Amino acid sequence: MNENYIAEARNVVKIFGKNKSEAEKMMKKGLGKDEVYKKTGATVALWDINMKIKKKEIFVIIGLSGSGKSTMIRMFNQILKPTSGEIIVEGQNVEKLKGKELRNLRRKKISMVFQNFGLLTHRNVIDNVAYGLEVRGVPKKERLKEAEKFITMVGLEGLGDQQISSLSGGMKQRVGIARALLNSPDVLLMDEPFSALDPLVRKEMQFELLSIQRKLEKTIIFITHDINEAFKLGDRVAIMHDGVVVQSGTPEEMSTNPVNDYVREFIEGADMSMVLKVKNVMFTPLCMVRENVSAANAVREMRENQVSSAYAIAEDMTFLGIITLDNAIKARQEKLPLFSLLTKGIPVTGEEILLKDVMSKAVEAKFPIAVVGDRGKLKGIVSRASVLSSLS
Repeated sequence: MNENYIAEARNVVKIFGKNKSEAEKMMKKGLGKDEVYKKTGATVALWDINMKIKKKEIFVIIGLSGSGKSTMIRMFNQILKPTSGEIIVEGQNVEKLKGKELRNLRRKKISMVFQNFGLLTHRNVIDNVAYGLEVRGVPKKERLKEAEKFITMVGLEGLGDQQISSLSGGMKQRVGIARALLNSPDVLLMDEPFSALDPLVRKEMQFELLSIQRKLEKTIIFITHDINEAFKLGDRVAIMHDGVVVQSGTPEEMSTNPVNDYVREFIEGADMSMVLKVKNVMFTPLCMVRENVSAANAVREMRENQVSSAYAIAEDMTFLGIITLDNAIKARQEKLPLFSLLTKGIPVTGEEILLKDVMSKAVEAKFPIAVVGDRGKLKGIVSRASVLSSLS
């Protein structure tokens, strides 16, 4: 395995029911899942799944109910075993791990956070969080001290003695995340952990998860059916449908280059401001003027391009400001240096900035925003129209 990847699925197939080998043969011949089920009674849940998860990334698997996403995530800690294919975690074939090695994988390398929290209701918060260390035989004083750190990290400081029954849904999920993180796993599996929460709490938890992941640099494999959640959290995303991976890549890649109509329709409802970047909507300004150009030439350039302003740049393409047509005419008439009448303080942005972070600036700006790169060099411009039209 490439050292940049921590987990990998290789040609994974999962079939439930009898006649698995016969069902697999039929699938290889090109028969559909429904036809295979009618002839064999076997259900093909996953078919030829390939995915690679990078270290320290949030990899989101998204799909509708029945797409196979929850079945897929359970392969990584061997809750489910593939009918064929391999699951590799840190260079090890998970299916070959037995006894102590498998327990070590589940206790130390991979932790899981469930949709229904999976907490021990007869225990308080701190004993739930410390449970994994208790199973590993860590002395009580030491495990409770460690648990307190993670309780604080997930925003539940001072609530260690609270009973689980007294907590809200969001608080319970924080306990579940703290418990999973306490074992210091290399990989955190999260199966629709926020789907039972109300929208406001869900957004809070998404923010908390991003903050914690960036701080601890854990690899997270996250399951969801919500495209906005997938694009908000995912460094990369895999869309599943009917047991297969339809497309995987960054949210930006998927939004700008969907592989087929299914992906295009699936992401249609996504908030594009969370996905698209300035570079996806910027364009070259119609009129630019360099230092030392005459006012007469600047006026002529603007009139030829039918614009009332020009972007002023230095010889090395550094962005300096805006020259308006009125100021260019004034400079020509009064024989003033053209750049003495520059409009400065023009808003600028970078090409890797998300549209959501530049939207208000684009709407309020008098001129299109200058997009600059290294050392302030002009790369393009982004207008209010280009931002808003990309989101429709």
